[in-house]
Amino acid sequence: MQYREDKVSGNKLSILGLGCMRFSRNMAETERMILAAIDGGVNYFDTAYIYPNSEETLGTILGKHKKRTSVFIATKLPLIVCKGPDDFDKFFNKELERLQTDYIDYYLMHMITDSAQWEQFREWGIEQWIAEKKRAGKIRQAGFSFHGSSVEFLKILNAYPWDFCQIQYNYSNENYQAGKEGLKAAAAKGIPVMIMEPLLGGKLAAGLPKEAAALFSKTDPTLSPAAWGFRWLWNQSEVSCVLSGMNTTAQMEDNLRSAENARPLTDAELAVYTEVIGLFNRAYKIHCTGCNYCMPCPKGINIPGCFAAYNASFAQNFTIGMQQFLTSTAAVSKKPHSPRLCVECGKCESHCPQHLPIRKALKQVARRMEPLPVRLGLSIARQFLG
Repeated sequence: MQYREDKVSGNKLSILGLGCMRFSRNMAETERMILAAIDGGVNYFDTAYIYPNSEETLGTILGKHKKRTSVFIATKLPLIVCKGPDDFDKFFNKELERLQTDYIDYYLMHMITDSAQWEQFREWGIEQWIAEKKRAGKIRQAGFSFHGSSVEFLKILNAYPWDFCQIQYNYSNENYQAGKEGLKAAAAKGIPVMIMEPLLGGKLAAGLPKEAAALFSKTDPTLSPAAWGFRWLWNQSEVSCVLSGMNTTAQMEDNLRSAENARPLTDAELAVYTEVIGLFNRAYKIHCTGCNYCMPCPKGINIPGCFAAYNASFAQNFTIGMQQFLTSTAAVSKKPHSPRLCVECGKCESHCPQHLPIRKALKQVARRMEPLPVRLGLSIARQFLG
């Protein structure tokens, strides 16, 4: 494992971190994976209050194997569900309980989108609250995770003496959200930058278009598409730690090899990314990461499933996309979850970290995946199945 220094704390952070949002439902597999990560040198584990069962799972496994002091735990205050200053302690204390610890190494204000949001929390006394927790040793480093524009990122970055930050960043669009500008601005302040969604929810790994994957393989057949995604990030000195949502030991082993063997990219290798990006952007029409923050939909629409099927109909072929669509929408059941059920309430868009125009995108999905002949066929099938 390779490490980069957190110049604020002096901590040595593994360049590969474990993102804990998408743990496997198989507890035994998750336990093996976490222990394999620690054995492989991973020391940064990122979870959050709102990730289902994530904090409890991580805390249980670390406690069982007495590994708490071997790692840095990062978790987050769920700003989107805080109704007032009394909620700060309520959520924080619950997180300590779940994680079976009495301190958090890296504590983030979760999913800040703009400066107005931060100002509201300042009025509620969040800065004083953070200071008290740091004095008591309950929070070691205070930071924020960001989902907004680059302009707003710079405002937030300069609004408080942060110890670190976390941004979405990958080679498919280096100017998205905080982007390269934000990365460099944070690094110029001397604070670590943690990277989330390095593979765009897996789309830059297993979901890469065949032609793009072939380009990578032709250049270096020993590297997986995921490894190429990580190498692009590690090639930038401003990147401190890249979070990967690994949920199998096979993924873990591949990513550990990538971290161990990471080296600077050549000009020829950098040129390959340009070609891959062109192929990727033509294939993927909706850049949904499958985070599920938009769920549940009041009308029962499987929004991430609809988008994944729609993208697959371009990236792979229409037949595969339609198979995914029929499955994800339960199209032949008595209560299908068609994208046409959308009433445009906007709840999904208010929670989307990517700020996707979900209502408009669902209409695109319906036009492509449910044209009139398909709707008629599905109606007949439902009647037949009774």
